[in-house]
This record gives sequence, C-alpha cells and structure tokens, in this order.
Amino acid sequence: MTAPIGTLERVESHLPDRRVTIEALAEPLGLSRAKLSLFRKVHGLRTLHQDPGASLFDLLLPAARRVVDSLDDPHHIRFVIYAHAIHEVAPAGVDTAVGIRDALGLEHAEAFALSQQNCAIGLGAVAIAAQLLTDGDPADQALLVVGDKPHSPLIQKVPNTALMGEGAAACLIAAGGPGDPVLSHVSHTLGEYAQLLSLSPEEAALYGKVYAPALADVMRRAVLKAGLTLADIDLVIPHNVNMLAWRNTIDELGITADRVFLENIPRYSHCFASDPFVNYTTLRDTGRLIAGRHYLMAGVGAGATFSALTLTHRGGTQ
Repeated sequence: MTAPIGTLERVESHLPDRRVTIEALAEPLGLSRAKLSLFRKVHGLRTLHQDPGASLFDLLLPAARRVVDSLDDPHHIRFVIYAHAIHEVAPAGVDTAVGIRDALGLEHAEAFALSQQNCAIGLGAVAIAAQLLTDGDPADQALLVVGDKPHSPLIQKVPNTALMGEGAAACLIAAGGPGDPVLSHVSHTLGEYAQLLSLSPEEAALYGKVYAPALADVMRRAVLKAGLTLADIDLVIPHNVNMLAWRNTIDELGITADRVFLENIPRYSHCFASDPFVNYTTLRDTGRLIAGRHYLMAGVGAGATFSALTLTHRGGTQ
C-alpha cells in the first residue's frame, strides 16, 4: 500500500427536503412516456430531491457549516474550494467561492473555484486540495464544497442518460491527519468527446461503447497506484449516473454487483459532482464503512473525464 496523498478528515452532505418523482418532471423537462420508461425501467431512476425556491447557497452551506462547526479552531482552514460541474453558477461579478467562505466566517482563507471536469471535478478537487497542503503547516486544512443547482431544464437532463437532482457535500481535507487516508487519484479525459451533449448519433454510439471500458480502466489504475488489487476493495462508491452505465462497468471490471453501492441511484438520481460524497455519508451513517477496509470512489464528467480515488476508512471520520 502506498503512502497517502492526503486525508479526508470529515465528510458531510445535504439534500433538499423536497422530493419529487421523475414522472413529475415529465412536463417541465419535455419527457415523453417512452423517455420516462427509459429512465425508470432501464436506468433505474425513481425520485430526486430539488427545491426551486431555495438558492444555490441554501444548497451548499448546510453541509459546509456542519464541518466548520465541528472544529475547535476553524482558522486552520487555509483554503475554501468550491467544485462545481455547471460552469456558470452565478451572475457575472458574483464569486461563489468567496461568498461561501465569507458566509462561513472564514475570511482568513483563500477561496477559489474549480470546474471544467464537470461531474468528475469533486474527486479531482480532493487531490488538488491535498497537493496544495503538502508544503504548508501540517495543521493547515482545506474545506472542499461540492454542489450544483440546475437553473434550466436544459441542464437538468442528459438526453437518454441521466436526470439531475440537487445535492451538496463538504469535505475537510488535510495533508496527513487522523482521518481516512487518500491513497491515490487517477483521472483521464477523452477529449474527442468534449462536446458530449451535441455529439452526432454516430459519435454518441461510439462514446456509449467506450464508456464502461474507460471508467473500468481508470478504476483499475487507481487501485494499482494505491498498491492494492480489486480484491482488496471492500466497496465501490460511485457517481449516480444510472443503473445501466454501472451494470456495464461492473461487467467490464469482472466483479459482482454487490460490490458497488447502487442504492442511492433510484433515491437521488445524479447530483452532479457530489454523488460519491453523498454516497459516502449514506454508507457511513448506516454503519457500512468498516475501519481498516479500502474503498474506491469513481465518477465521470461530460466531456469526457473519468476519475477514481482510493481511500482507507479509519473509522473516526465523521
């Protein structure tokens, strides 16, 4: 097993209380009966959480506040990083990362945002935060906030692939604390699919064929980089794009379906880049993360970036 690149000290998540069925989205999203059937029967989607009356900050701040309020000394937070999949999250002139920082009373910290890898950006941001902390004070920490609020029907669906729910997460990251050691991160971008939402039918079909092999390859490489094998991984903590994509990836990996946590897909649908962290908190809060065992987070961003991160659960991470 390799030396950790950083540690996850605390992970929290938040979803709006309002829950809707995918059938309730048919009219606003222009979904035909056939498309609804595809999302329900093939992709395994049932419900998702959304609150049209809440702001982006209403979505992002609850989980982040729980992290900050748990600390004896928040002044150790050196960076506040906002990772988002939707590129335009606020009007011009509004710095969302700075707004998050100031709302949390962390004006001493440096705040910035990360995007461009779409729904894979959250996992990549963990590695970036750990790298930023490498040469600083060992007590320094980074607060990573992940989440998106779709502001248009065009953003709330990926044709024939996903329906987007609302969810957010916050992670406290250290260079080497008592939390979960992050053993590796691997990312790979297939730039030929950069215009994923406007591919020709032929290009889309080709992407469908390379998706599972590309994701499985990145996952294997992350496990290998961590000095482990797939047999050492207790559970895969995935993004929630849809059941079909994961069935194909599971087949490509040659593992059994019970080794991938898929239970939140029908509950929450795809919450952009926050999925793996939301799933982590579900597993932790139900006692399904076991101290000393290894876990593999994985996600894909449109465009097309494939990302995987390996960690060991120490049992004390909240």
